Amino acid sequence: MTPDSDAHPVSGQGFAELHAGPQPLLLPNAWDVASALGFVAAGFAAVGTTSFGVNAAQGTPDGAGSSRGATRELVHRLRALPAYVSVDIEDGYSDDPSEVGGFVAELDVSGINLEDSQHARLVDPSLVAAKIAAIKRAAPGVFVNARVDTYWFHIDDSPDATIDRAKTYLDAGADGIFVPGAAEPDLLETLAASIPAPVNVLVTPRLTLAQLGELGIRRVSTGSLPIRAAIDAAVGVAETIRAGGLAPAATSYAEAQRRLEEYAERTGVS
Repeated sequence: MTPDSDAHPVSGQGFAELHAGPQPLLLPNAWDVASALGFVAAGFAAVGTTSFGVNAAQGTPDGAGSSRGATRELVHRLRALPAYVSVDIEDGYSDDPSEVGGFVAELDVSGINLEDSQHARLVDPSLVAAKIAAIKRAAPGVFVNARVDTYWFHIDDSPDATIDRAKTYLDAGADGIFVPGAAEPDLLETLAASIPAPVNVLVTPRLTLAQLGELGIRRVSTGSLPIRAAIDAAVGVAETIRAGGLAPAATSYAEAQRRLEEYAERTGVS
């Protein structure tokens, strides 16, 4: 499903349909308007945000709950894009399920990621389930991608423990399950076969998108890779020129400016 070029699509149902294509949905993760515009220009029908990227842009560590305001502001700007937007809201920025539900309802987006850890420790899955249920009450159309951090932090990192948590979240209303850190083919195949919902993983250098699809994975996120690669590329440009090399090719200033001018016209920003 391709969004209308003149409208911001919000439908969680339309976003959900992207998970049922011939290959897994590749969701690129933006950290600002310019990166999101680049992904849309490249033809991506959906764009995610990355809490690492949003935090890095404001100089704060990831996972400390400090990205709430910056995330809200970024989403407000991304709503003008002709693409589905899925937002990384860390753990929801609150232990009060009703507050989490209200925050998601205010975002007016197609999907969200909600993780089940705080400060690098897993939390009681019943609390995460309560947040998911509250989100579904406040914003019933949003696609809730529940993140299971067993393999990310290597705590209870077994298929059984991961699947049990996933099913708890699905029972609460989650639409998909995200298992970052899971990368071994046998494990991915087991998770995809055992979890009755689209399973999302991070990109891995060892498996292509098609190979992940063959294992049953339905969504692949780039996570913080794009911003980390962008930082490396920016430093590389300066180092190359300092070392006497030639400036590398890049998107022209005119094209980058054109994207911003079109965005400004769409949003009324001058």
